[in-house]
This record gives sequence, C-alpha cells and structure tokens, in this order.
Amino acid sequence: MRAGLPCRVHTTLGPVPDLADARLYLCTDSRSRTGDLEQFLDAVLAAGVDVVQLREKGLEARAEIGLLETFAAAAQRHGRLFAVNDRADVAHAVRAPILHLGQDDLPVPLAREIVGDEMIIGRSTHSPGQADAARTEGGVDYYCTGPVWTTPTKPGRPAAGLQLVAHAAAQQDERPWFAIGGIESLDRLDEVLARGGRRVVVVRAITEAEDPAAATRAFAERLRAAL
Repeated sequence: MRAGLPCRVHTTLGPVPDLADARLYLCTDSRSRTGDLEQFLDAVLAAGVDVVQLREKGLEARAEIGLLETFAAAAQRHGRLFAVNDRADVAHAVRAPILHLGQDDLPVPLAREIVGDEMIIGRSTHSPGQADAARTEGGVDYYCTGPVWTTPTKPGRPAAGLQLVAHAAAQQDERPWFAIGGIESLDRLDEVLARGGRRVVVVRAITEAEDPAAATRAFAERLRAAL
C-alpha cells in the first residue's frame, strides 16, 4: 500500500476496512491487571474505535504474538483494524494490517523489506519538520503528530503543542494523520478539532474510563460531528 492508494489489505482472517475512514485510534496494554482484554476490545470496537494498537513494552515476541491473536480476532469480529507497535518481525508474523514506527525505530525501507508492500506503515512525528518528512517519505502511509500535551505514556518527551496540529492541518493532503498525546477529555478533543485535527489517538481517555464503551462513543460522536 502507498499513500494515495486505498488502504485496503487482507489478513488471514479476511478483509479489513480503509484507513482513510478511521477517526479514533486507541492504544492499550494487555489489560493484565484487570484480565478483561477480550471483553474490553469487544466493547470499545463496537462503540466506535476504528484502530486498536497493542502497546506494551518489554514483551517477548511469543507473548506479543499471542496477545495480538486476541486483537486480530476482535478486529475481525467488528470490521476494524489492529496495529503492531515497533516490531516489524511481529507484524509480519501475525500478518497485521498496520505497523507503527517511532522516530527511533527500524527505518521505513528496512521495515518494508520485512513486511512487504501490502502492510500499512505509520510514523510518529514530534515537530513540523518531522511531520513534513513523514508526509513525503516513501513507504509511510499515515503519521501521528504530538504529543499535543505532555503525557505519562511518553515520559520525558515535551509537548509539541497545538501548533503542530495546526501545521499538519495546513499541510493536509490525501495521507491520513492523527493528533496524539494527552487528549484525555472531550474539552481537549475540541481544542484539537478547532486547530483542524480530524483524527486522534487516545490512551487513558478510554483505557482508564469507568465505562470504556461510553467514553469511546463520546469521542467517536464528537469526531464524526466535526466532519
């Protein structure tokens, strides 16, 4: 898949939807403390999460692959997408629709050699220059801009601010992009929307909500209304 072409790929479980339609992207750990991963994924995917990514550092490949089987099955049940963070080898092993890479992860050309041309590859960006580079970099299909606000999920990384959201919106082309980082409330979502953002990545707004499905619906409805 390349930017400007339909983001439609196939896993072993069947076809997945177009990334261009995705608005709400969720990163979650394995829910090992609550032991409710499958139920949690079913709830949030049914309520409006479009993409769900497993983000849990330090996992051995076998353990990560096992967890991603649960992600893949839930995504298939709900007609949604799932993503692998950082690990091109793991993404290839599970035939994930999406691999997400940070600035310090494997270079995109090398990742492409591992996962092939069909997999969607995303890139994290933290400055206008990085966002511009990701938007034009061969092999990158979407990018994320942030953190908009400081967040404990990225300790030590300063906030890029809403200015980066506005910059990405001003340079908008056919390549999807998502604002990320500290978008913990509908008020903050509204600030992102006011700067031109139309897609977001969230973590704690849903994973730590008393009712994850209700939190998902509130975010999804606000994002759809902004269209």
